[in-house]
Amino acid sequence: MAPETHFPMSTPFKPAPALVNWFIIDFALIMIFILACTVFPVLLSSPADALFTAVFLFCLVVVFGLFAYWVKLYYQSMWYELHEDEMRWKRGVWFRTTGIVPYNRITNLDLKQGPVMRWLNISTLSIQTAGYSGQAVPEIRIEAIEHAEELRELIRTLVRQSGSGVHNDGTGTRAPVQSSTGSMSTNLLMLDELKKIRFLLEQKNK
Repeated sequence: MAPETHFPMSTPFKPAPALVNWFIIDFALIMIFILACTVFPVLLSSPADALFTAVFLFCLVVVFGLFAYWVKLYYQSMWYELHEDEMRWKRGVWFRTTGIVPYNRITNLDLKQGPVMRWLNISTLSIQTAGYSGQAVPEIRIEAIEHAEELRELIRTLVRQSGSGVHNDGTGTRAPVQSSTGSMSTNLLMLDELKKIRFLLEQKNK
């Protein structure tokens, strides 16, 4: 009997609902920082009239409300799915993005957790692939995941089972894995060398 997991194979799963709160809190903190450095000093140095202040606050509330609505739609559009040889994902509100990544392309699995995420008990799993090596942006980010360590270990297992020849421990360290393919390549090279030696000996005897 297979052990129970929070991420069953071939079954779509979504980020934790806390993703919505995470995005909203981060957006609010960024807005407060920007306003504190730009708008608020101006208002304090030269107090505006009541109408301007009311319009400004109303626009701020509208922007915040639109962002909160977009985040909910974004969360609803997201899903991930693990298969035996690849993982699939989809996201996007206005522009939908879908992707398929074979496990034999995965090189790094990194968990990231900021202060707000730590408070919400969620993490982001960044997945780097061979095609994206050396780039600052990973190919896939599985965002706002609970039980992130379990997911990383599961993907590590699938990577090893894919026969990619790479063992990944989530820290960027890679080590070769012995496989019959490597032995077959060595045997072919040796056979080719023997053929060349035989050819030279036949030419010499002539």
